[in-house]
Amino acid sequence: MIGYGRYHYKYASGREGDSAIIGLSSRKAYISIYVTGGDGEQYVAEKYRDELPKADIGKACIRFKKFDDIDFEVLSKVLKESESTMAHLKVPIA
Repeated sequence: MIGYGRYHYKYASGREGDSAIIGLSSRKAYISIYVTGGDGEQYVAEKYRDELPKADIGKACIRFKKFDDIDFEVLSKVLKESESTMAHLKVPIA
């Protein structure tokens, strides 16, 4: 998996770490794009479910079976929105 940006997370249990704001992974059956941004009530990926009808969308994951199924205009909006919602959590890359 490749990633863009980095943010720090910490759970109530005390577990913490760093993760990518946006991730891309090529699997055997699909192309996965992970977008962690959200407004506290809904992940960005979920908001665009109707605009990406050829995608399988989970909470923070968008999966495409074929490259030709990707609507790059909509995906661009998803990625920009996700990055902007996470901007305050960004960790400098050392």
